Amino acid sequence: MEINKMEWAGVVFGFISVMGSILFLRESPFLMFGIVIGVVVGALPFMTSFLGVQKKKKEKEAKFLEFTMDLVENVKIGTPISKAILNLRRRNYGELSPHVIKLANQLGIGITLHVSLQNFSKDIGSQVISRAVGLISEAERAGGKIETILESVAESINQIETLRKERKASISNLVTQGYIIFMVFIIIMLVMEFRILPMVSGLGGTEGSELLPGGIGGGGGDQDFSKPLFVLLLVQSFFAGLVIGKISEGSIKDGIKHSFILLALTLLITSGARGFFAPA
Repeated sequence: MEINKMEWAGVVFGFISVMGSILFLRESPFLMFGIVIGVVVGALPFMTSFLGVQKKKKEKEAKFLEFTMDLVENVKIGTPISKAILNLRRRNYGELSPHVIKLANQLGIGITLHVSLQNFSKDIGSQVISRAVGLISEAERAGGKIETILESVAESINQIETLRKERKASISNLVTQGYIIFMVFIIIMLVMEFRILPMVSGLGGTEGSELLPGGIGGGGGDQDFSKPLFVLLLVQSFFAGLVIGKISEGSIKDGIKHSFILLALTLLITSGARGFFAPA
């Protein structure tokens, strides 16, 4: 995987932030908060690039519908599908245009339609387009009515895009609720760590200490529990993000951005809270 300039800049600024925190905040309770900021800054450009790739992929799927409809119009008037693709290579299909031009160029130098379409689907890497291209390729090889297959493919893709938009719109409130619930969960965990556990530790420090295993009464019990709570928050944020992405957009990959947001919020909030509430 090639690292672009923006990602290198993020790595450099993140490294500077982490080293600056270690040098200037060594004795400060906000040391971990500064390190977390550096890590988030360093990871942010990589996440931005990932989101850019996902956005381009979705745009290609949307433009493929337009490309298929244009193919239908050309084939209906009696133009062979290979010739129709050559006629369409000059049209603007946004992010899909380079792939259409490559497809047309392969047909122009004599590569078969079947092989060219396979290369087309592999370059894009979309399951929706791969299935559609497979149907078109098989129909052309079987010698059936290609215009009928193209119309069916276009209708299928159109339905998929419509259902995807409707699902995203109808579940947007659930996504918001998911974020709110997670923020409440973080607050509960912080209250437990900085308010409830110290109280339990204080109660266990007297005659009830023998009833509290793990040395809670002997001091440091709240610290013993803080690590499991922190790990629980990280696990919860990661998987909650994946679930939100799967529900809202139907893909685990789309959940990665939600996981990143929730993980960043978890790290920033918990490290910042420990800086504020650290004992003097």
